[in-house]
Amino acid sequence: MRTFAIAMLLCLAPVLVNAAEPATPARKDGDPAVRQLLDKLEYKYEIDEEGDYRLTFGLGDDKDARSQLVYVRSPVETYGSHKVREIWSPGYVSTTDEFPADVANRLLEATQQSKLGAWAKQGRYAVFVVKVAADASAEELDDAVDAALRSADEIEQELTPGKDDF
Repeated sequence: MRTFAIAMLLCLAPVLVNAAEPATPARKDGDPAVRQLLDKLEYKYEIDEEGDYRLTFGLGDDKDARSQLVYVRSPVETYGSHKVREIWSPGYVSTTDEFPADVANRLLEATQQSKLGAWAKQGRYAVFVVKVAADASAEELDDAVDAALRSADEIEQELTPGKDDF
């Protein structure tokens, strides 16, 4: 019996070591480190009820140009020695809790083509998520925000032609 218990512990050890830690709780007034970076980049933002930073970007010069919503999340996620922050941008909303198969497949294809970030399902929403080091520089955050908003807007245009909901 003792040999079995030791064998089970050895089998489970990689699982226990690789377990991600829960996110640090978000501050309702937003993470001050994020605020400092966004201010340095001269981005306009609001802080939502969860303490995340909500930014809206205009894409184009004319008054009918598209816009895109981006969230810079305040919580920091930890996995082993990695500490990351997420940047989200919605690109699609389903009419039901399930994505149609063709939409889900297109999002998987877009993830494969992406250089930075991936598509994720958040309820009825497809959001493009870029994960950066929690201590990312202003330039790295700027790149992540740009990747998120451009990827999300491209998919929104493709999957919902003529709409600009985000």
